[in-house]
Amino acid sequence: MRALFADSLNPVARDTLLAAGWDVFDEPKLSGDSLTERLRVLNPDALVVRSTKVLAEHVHAAPGLGLVVRAGAGVNTIDLATCSDRGVYVANCPGKNAIAVAELVFGLMIALDRNMVPAASEVRGGQWRKSHHAKGARGLFGRTLAIVGMGQIGEAVAWRARGFGMNVRAYSRSLDPKRARLLRVKHCTSPEQAAHGADVLSVHLACTDDTRGCINKAVFDVLPEGAMFINAARHEVVDEDALLDAVQNRGLRAGLDVLSVEPKGSTDVAHPLLSQDGVVVTPHLGASTLQASEAVAVSVADILSEWALTGRVSTAVNIAGQEGRDGVLVVRHLDRVGVLAGVLAELRGGDVNVGEMENITLSGRKAAIARIAVSGTVTEDLIKHVEAVEHVLSASYASAKGAAPVVG
Repeated sequence: MRALFADSLNPVARDTLLAAGWDVFDEPKLSGDSLTERLRVLNPDALVVRSTKVLAEHVHAAPGLGLVVRAGAGVNTIDLATCSDRGVYVANCPGKNAIAVAELVFGLMIALDRNMVPAASEVRGGQWRKSHHAKGARGLFGRTLAIVGMGQIGEAVAWRARGFGMNVRAYSRSLDPKRARLLRVKHCTSPEQAAHGADVLSVHLACTDDTRGCINKAVFDVLPEGAMFINAARHEVVDEDALLDAVQNRGLRAGLDVLSVEPKGSTDVAHPLLSQDGVVVTPHLGASTLQASEAVAVSVADILSEWALTGRVSTAVNIAGQEGRDGVLVVRHLDRVGVLAGVLAELRGGDVNVGEMENITLSGRKAAIARIAVSGTVTEDLIKHVEAVEHVLSASYASAKGAAPVVG
């Protein structure tokens, strides 16, 4: 099998795959039209990217493409709809850079609180203004940190905040009061509730249609004047105009690792936030540690290896599962050649479409159980036809709508 790496990646991934017999094309400067052409020529089985965008034309350029791996967490740079329509898995490496990002968050927090960036810059230039830069520092101990987004990175930030003696409150759609107690954070029901009166707000959200621009004026307005805002997630989740207004008019201090203007490679960059006092911006360094790069590379190699050996992608983000299906047909059968083919033929005859299907063979390899998510009307008569297939032991159907099970 062949894989195309369109971004720089720790060599652990390449070396592991080469040892497993993969053909690896390590070409980290590909993007846009050059990526389209290379995909057309190589027609790889898998494409691995970090920041490079994967557009519809890229997916269409390689008919044999079966898997796109984002060597990181977010997948907002990948055309998920086109990949799904073309039968291409999209996977990511969640949590592998959580520690690195959490460490950067506290680096930005301390840099803002202690005014470290302008102070260090002045000392480098020969100026020693200790009293000027020391007078604004408040310290982190006993302060309140609000976290919006409690995935693995948000959790890593929360754990470290307790080491600084901070009080932590959090909001996340997946966070309920029970889990909040386990994580030892105060549960909030909205970003505004989490941010209200907090000394620091740190956002750790993936970019989706629901989260785009959700950190907005309403959120910034409930932060006290002079509070700190940290964004080491995605720029799209923040209303940058509202952030600029809060910095200029309410003394908000901001530590940003992401911006709406992020050029690829070394080049000039311009943005209104860059010239503001009390704003520290780093060039998307969140995952840029040796530890994180090695962990991500190992994860990429594991994903590709699992897919090659089993056809499964455990971290795929575009699997529908039973979503949109009418129910699940369970068929107990002997482990014989052609049994499932007979079952599928009966479903086809009943105008029932098959979605997800899993067939589990039991110990001794004499019998198996097939679970088939289907769309269409499964009647008692159809169940009887399935049970009449040679070597089928029994069949039953459970509706996704909670109706009584259908049996033969």
